[in-house]
Amino acid sequence: MLVVLAIIGIVTAGVLLSLNLGGHDPALKTAGRRLVSLMHYARGQAELQTRDYGIVFDAGGYEFVVFSEQHDQWRAATGDSALRPRRLPAGVRLKVVVDGRTVRLKKRPTAHAEALAPQVVLYSSGDLSSFEVSLERAGAHRGFLIKPNRDGHIIEQRLGGKHAS
Repeated sequence: MLVVLAIIGIVTAGVLLSLNLGGHDPALKTAGRRLVSLMHYARGQAELQTRDYGIVFDAGGYEFVVFSEQHDQWRAATGDSALRPRRLPAGVRLKVVVDGRTVRLKKRPTAHAEALAPQVVLYSSGDLSSFEVSLERAGAHRGFLIKPNRDGHIIEQRLGGKHAS
């Protein structure tokens, strides 16, 4: 009888781990950490190049843009492969709040300049626009919130929890 209970316990534990019910989600965690790292990188590039960088979010991912003084418009950051457009893993959704207002994210924007206007701006002065970006697993209550803190550092928090970075 004890052997049967032990086998049932082992099988149940295996099933729970494979279903990922414990909250460990490597794809979601990687997507959140990647976005924070790229934000830090783009912010550094903005300061080094004295050009404003921005992030255009859409329903399935994001793209970095740079402000062209010469053309007086935002353009894709094509010269740097690290800042190439990124798609989110399947089942991960974005929520963007700018200045306390939720942004309605649409499908990937077209190549028109007005479609490349960023929701988040990383200024060449080192300043940031006011934003909160959350990445959440659809149908689950887990994810990450990315936002600037009082000191202007970009931080990552687990939704409903502590700092993740």
